[in-house]
Amino acid sequence: MEDLLAKAEAWIEDDPDAVTREELAGVLEAAVGGSAEAVADLEDRFRGFLEFGTAGLRGRIGAGPNRMNRAVVIRAAAGLARYMTDALAELGVDSPGRVVIGYDARHGSHDFALDTAAVMTAAGHEALLLPRTLPTPVLAFATRLLDADAGVMVTASHNPPQDNGYKVYLGGRIVTDEGQGAQIVPPYDAEIAARIAAVPSVESVPRAADGWQMLGEGVVDDYVARVVGLVGPADPVAGRRAATRIVLTPLHGVGGDTMERVLRAAGFDQVHTVVEQAEPDPDFPTVDFPNPEEKGAIDLALALAESVDATLVIANDPDADRCAVATKVDGRWTMLHGDVVGSLLGERIASRTPAGSHVLANSIVSSQQLGAIAEAHGLGHANTLTGFKWIGRTPRMVFGYEEALGYCVAPDLVRDKDGISAALLMADFVSDLLAEGRTLADAIDDLARAYGVYLTSQVSARYADLAEIPATMARLMASPPAALAGSPVVATDDMSAGFRGLPGTTGLHLAAESGARVIVRPSGTEPKVKAYLEVVVPVEGDDVAGAKAAAAETMEALRADVTTALGI
Repeated sequence: MEDLLAKAEAWIEDDPDAVTREELAGVLEAAVGGSAEAVADLEDRFRGFLEFGTAGLRGRIGAGPNRMNRAVVIRAAAGLARYMTDALAELGVDSPGRVVIGYDARHGSHDFALDTAAVMTAAGHEALLLPRTLPTPVLAFATRLLDADAGVMVTASHNPPQDNGYKVYLGGRIVTDEGQGAQIVPPYDAEIAARIAAVPSVESVPRAADGWQMLGEGVVDDYVARVVGLVGPADPVAGRRAATRIVLTPLHGVGGDTMERVLRAAGFDQVHTVVEQAEPDPDFPTVDFPNPEEKGAIDLALALAESVDATLVIANDPDADRCAVATKVDGRWTMLHGDVVGSLLGERIASRTPAGSHVLANSIVSSQQLGAIAEAHGLGHANTLTGFKWIGRTPRMVFGYEEALGYCVAPDLVRDKDGISAALLMADFVSDLLAEGRTLADAIDDLARAYGVYLTSQVSARYADLAEIPATMARLMASPPAALAGSPVVATDDMSAGFRGLPGTTGLHLAAESGARVIVRPSGTEPKVKAYLEVVVPVEGDDVAGAKAAAAETMEALRADVTTALGI
């Protein structure tokens, strides 16, 4: 207890932020006064430093090393600055590094961005700060556009309002292969983390009072122009696109203004933004959880779509790197699964890509349909580990996606998921279909006729005791199910030993004789074990409805089997 109290007192002494100093002092006082709750709170705050990994930093805002705060961010910026200095020196470069810094509208984001700029400038690097709160794809774009050695985006994406995060990209002279401008992967994360750990105190980190460069709106203009260029300007097709009525929600995030600019510049004049969710608000007051995938998150958008007789609903997550799409299916507004949108975009891009060396890529837990699409168009296909830090590094990629609503439709612009460019391509697709008297539902049926029905779903088990997660995985590895949805399991693969040429990762792959597939793995961001399910049913003749019904029935049986296997 005395050691814990001493750590808290030392942290308060070193904390540059009056607000978090006062917060921690209050907890400390309560703990000294005998509050068991305050002691438990202190123990959690001082369990260790917030871990820096391939997702950078992400955690709850508050005082202490196991929270997101200015002290933790200053240490992280100092470690990254040291890494840049060392990496450039190893390359024989004696000029300063260049880092672009962006931030969203979450609590603390602006301060964290300014602290990063101050640390980088004092370390001798050129720090370029985006002009205002902007989407993550704009930061990723600027990192490549400005040939920066690093990019930092202060965001917690679609996490709850009490969280914030710190995402790092590398490029310029430090990373020059297909991963240039992509999020960090090993060993970069460990090398940066080691330098962060070596920072003795916040007080020891020099911070400049000024000297960084504030970028102008030109970088945003360039992003908008390049994204609009993916579908062509408005004039030649103004009539076709103008007929497409779009409802848009940025879910209180920072993507609304940029998304509207892109759509209108491309000729989509009928854009109806959900007023209640249009402006950035770090408290996300109209949703329980600011993630388009969560139940109820897009209810306001669907209600507006019904009232304006919309053609398409687009929902971005708060930093606009993800994109959800809803359309009418059988007369009802339906949000499309990420695998469905991924296959639709994959087919559209593949049909416009010459056969040869180009590649479509998706994460191993995403649908197998993209592989069938690539093969049909004479393109390569690559599976990657989960996350765009891996997908974005795929050589010769022209399109990549992950089922969690992340799509990369223009790797040359943004080597990451981009919910704005993906939304524009979907809107353009819908406008083409509308001109033909057809809908997205028709396009989904076209995919089924060409490749069969690929139906995906997910089952997850949440644990209060984190020790149950490896125990669950060990139990499944030792005794996997012998059948899935009535079909014998013909392949059982421990993914930690490597799978289909991928690096080892904790997971279990099961394949049934019927073509059903299950991948079970621990979540990287939540206390969950997730199971990714897929069934494949061929279409006989033109009986798409029959194949869909058979797939749904098989999926129900598969879900039941997996639920039993997980013990939930």
